[in-house]
Amino acid sequence: MNILCVSDTTQSLAFSPNVKEIYKDTDIILSCGDMPVESYDYLSTMLRRDVFYVYGNHNLSTFKYEMDREYRHFMKFENDFTKKFYGFMVDGKCMIHKRTGLIIAGLGGSMLYNDGESQYTEAKMKWRIRRLVPTLLRNKRKYGRYLDILITHAPPRGIGDGEDQCHKGFECFLSFMDRFKPKYLLHGHVHLTDLNSQRVTQYKDTKVINVFGSYMIKEEEIGAQIGR
Repeated sequence: MNILCVSDTTQSLAFSPNVKEIYKDTDIILSCGDMPVESYDYLSTMLRRDVFYVYGNHNLSTFKYEMDREYRHFMKFENDFTKKFYGFMVDGKCMIHKRTGLIIAGLGGSMLYNDGESQYTEAKMKWRIRRLVPTLLRNKRKYGRYLDILITHAPPRGIGDGEDQCHKGFECFLSFMDRFKPKYLLHGHVHLTDLNSQRVTQYKDTKVINVFGSYMIKEEEIGAQIGR
């Protein structure tokens, strides 16, 4: 299974003129946020694959529309952005991708630093995790695992994060991995300006990957999990 991951910038191979050839074997596209939502339309159209995404702390023009339930209910257009941008917003949700069978959950946003949208305190992010727990438990009973991939924007605390308030990681992501054991936690937010920077860190049962720019996961094992 080939999983194309993008985050934070369109200045990457995923948006090159040769994207069809470079990523022709892609099975699914995952975004860790800070991307224009229109970019998901481009990737989906060029590669003819589904895009699952969360929001970062930038490029938030559609954030309120998709995240505010009362606003969406009032407008009565809940599915418009999914149709328009050919993407599945998984921020605060857990979904199963029919084509690959992957169980994907998302927790976007950054640490609260200036009271902007898509920013959370540690306590609020813990609350968001608690809302996912019933679905994760049902997955365990039905599929034998809680999930395969957790998409976040911010990293876990102490794994490739920063010391400034904006770029600190969330402690609760560590607890999430301890309990639910996703095969991957994918994040962005911390820009890797040095091509030699470490992208992948093994944390217990989970590979934590900073996918800044674009990153391809080629993984046979994750496909073997499906249907267990």
